[in-house]
Amino acid sequence: MSVLAVGLSHRTAEVDLLEKVALSADGVPKVLADLLQSSNVSEALVVSTCNRVEVYAVVEAFHGGLSDVVEVLSRHSDQPVATLYKHLYVHYAAAAVEHLFTVASGLDSMVVGEAQILGQVRLAYNAAKQAGTVGRVLHELSQQALRVGKRAHSETELDQAGGSVVTEALSDAEAALGGLAGRNALVVGAGSMGGLAVAALRRAEIGRVVIANRTRANGTRLADSLAEYDIPAEAVGLADLAEQIAAADVVVSCTGAVGAVITHGHVAQRSTPLVICDLGLPRDVEQGVGELPDVTVVDLESLQRRLSDTPSGQGSLRAARIVSQEVQAYLAAQRSAEVTPTVTALRRRAAEVVNAELLRLDAKLPGLDTEVRQELARTVNRVVDKLLHTPTVRVKQLAANPAGAGYADALRELFALDPAAPDRIAGSELHTVDGERE
Repeated sequence: MSVLAVGLSHRTAEVDLLEKVALSADGVPKVLADLLQSSNVSEALVVSTCNRVEVYAVVEAFHGGLSDVVEVLSRHSDQPVATLYKHLYVHYAAAAVEHLFTVASGLDSMVVGEAQILGQVRLAYNAAKQAGTVGRVLHELSQQALRVGKRAHSETELDQAGGSVVTEALSDAEAALGGLAGRNALVVGAGSMGGLAVAALRRAEIGRVVIANRTRANGTRLADSLAEYDIPAEAVGLADLAEQIAAADVVVSCTGAVGAVITHGHVAQRSTPLVICDLGLPRDVEQGVGELPDVTVVDLESLQRRLSDTPSGQGSLRAARIVSQEVQAYLAAQRSAEVTPTVTALRRRAAEVVNAELLRLDAKLPGLDTEVRQELARTVNRVVDKLLHTPTVRVKQLAANPAGAGYADALRELFALDPAAPDRIAGSELHTVDGERE
């Protein structure tokens, strides 16, 4: 059983294809369910953001697992398998671990160093856990990835390498408008991206903010967060879009809706410049809106072009070293853990031999004093423990090395252990996820 990572991102696919493959929050559980029904997949997790769609799966075999994952993505995106294969990247085993750690650290993001991806990985894990598609392997891998991502940001200057897609889009808007201070802004969508947009607009000294959202209560929560900064803000419904766009200088849209949210009909004839930052995947803004007079659309495609050659900086280099160290430590721990059932089987076998010999002693010397018998048992067990201590500790140390895969096999051969015994022991052990028994 190994981890397989299959995905498309801003590095391998155009936005047109990414938005066709993108999954809504409602679509993720359906994909997870289909993945688990595949013959080669036993665990699955999906990371879907504004610039990537990735599946992490525990598979029985590489080729069978890859075929199953791509077929599910093809079915849900209505894209031919051949089209997907042209733009997919695939990582397996150690490479899959390294990729997830790199993603969680923000090193593979469109804006290198952005911290939002860490929350998105956490959301992906929670969604998979709720769907029942996360087992021991992906639980441990996800928790470790989140820890590595936090470490990469806290121990380096990675945050200085870039902010987020939101801040980069607003940077383009600021350049187009000659500044955002004192201007009117409209944020469409009150999710995590909407929250980032409101925070970024506040830092840019925006004059007024309106949050338009399907659920007005969520928009009101964001509007209230600006009250302590004396920035006028209010929440409205999506029915008021046309009126609010007419009054805005800058619009940030990030709803995650399937169809266009801002259409030609919403954008009236302008006498002043308007910048619309479309950060939705699929797109929130109807194609052609950016061709209207005095209207500029900043979208993921234009950001992708601008940021493709952005230097990563020293923070990224240090973060990459942290990722490399953590990958090696994780893999060593996994290799060491894999030999544990064999060590347990060996100790069980030794205990069986000791118990058999003590029973034999009881049969030969039925009148043996109880205290003497107990002392003999303790002595024999101490001898066995001391004889097994060094080889069992050492075999775990040796197994942690990249070339240590054969030590467990050697142990089974040397002590004539049942080849299936370690698997039975591993399968009977209890694993917990956030304190709950699996």
